[in-house]
Amino acid sequence: MPAIAETVAGTDREPDMHNDRGNRRVEAERRRLGLYPECGECVALCCVAPAFAASADFAIDKDAGQPCPNLQADFRCGIHERLRETGFAGCAAYDCFGAGQKVAQVTLHGTDWRRDQRTAKRMFTAFASMRQLHEVLWYVTEALTLDPARELHASLREALDSTERMTRSSAASLLGLDVTAHLQRVNALLLGASDLTRRTLRPSPPDHRAADLVGADLRAEDLRGASLRGALLVGADLRAADLRLADLTGADLRGADLSGADLSMSLFLSQAQVESAMGDRATRLPPWLARPRHWSGTTGP
Repeated sequence: MPAIAETVAGTDREPDMHNDRGNRRVEAERRRLGLYPECGECVALCCVAPAFAASADFAIDKDAGQPCPNLQADFRCGIHERLRETGFAGCAAYDCFGAGQKVAQVTLHGTDWRRDQRTAKRMFTAFASMRQLHEVLWYVTEALTLDPARELHASLREALDSTERMTRSSAASLLGLDVTAHLQRVNALLLGASDLTRRTLRPSPPDHRAADLVGADLRAEDLRGASLRGALLVGADLRAADLRLADLTGADLRGADLSGADLSMSLFLSQAQVESAMGDRATRLPPWLARPRHWSGTTGP
């Protein structure tokens, strides 16, 4: 994310967050860290390690460590092009943040989980930890571009470096790490960066952290600078809502309608979140996120 250079508290002046050099810097850093999935370098860990239950997101029940019945011998998904149509929208929206290839190629040096049960257990446990570490790296790379949070940049850089070192640990070391404690420390920095940045638009931005907004009518709502961290926005109507500088860390956007909404400067938004939502050509996204293929071509609320 480019630096926020022109925010003016209490005004409608839009922050300058469309600097191409800043966008390229974020993308280059994320590629260096391996935060974009490379499924060809993985061994389908996301199709085996997690559990899921029959729901609107998954057509069947699957236990953790059990291969999905759609998984083929070459580690490819047999219904990849028809995931949503066949009831696997959760798979279509899933993003491992590059953790799969890191565990397969770096942590366990190309090992196949099908070799034996012990190897499989180590890989699946390592994958769960690695995904958390890679997700936090995604957020920290963004936080390091936020000028209003410059006072935290040194600490954020240290957090990025220490997290990256963890991702390159041996399998035994990775499994012994207290990942939860580390993530709590980094999350405190991310919260600070978010607060400093959001207050450039509003001295007292709306606080909807962990709010139950399932199915809420938020059409054309002014949510600039709002904290929506962990908010339940399942099926919410956010058409034409202004979400600039809103913190969307971990917000559940499944089925939310983002048609015409402005998320161009939303904080800590991921590809998985927009893939789980609905939108259209008028929806504005941060420059590093791709417009989902299933979104409507129509515009307006």
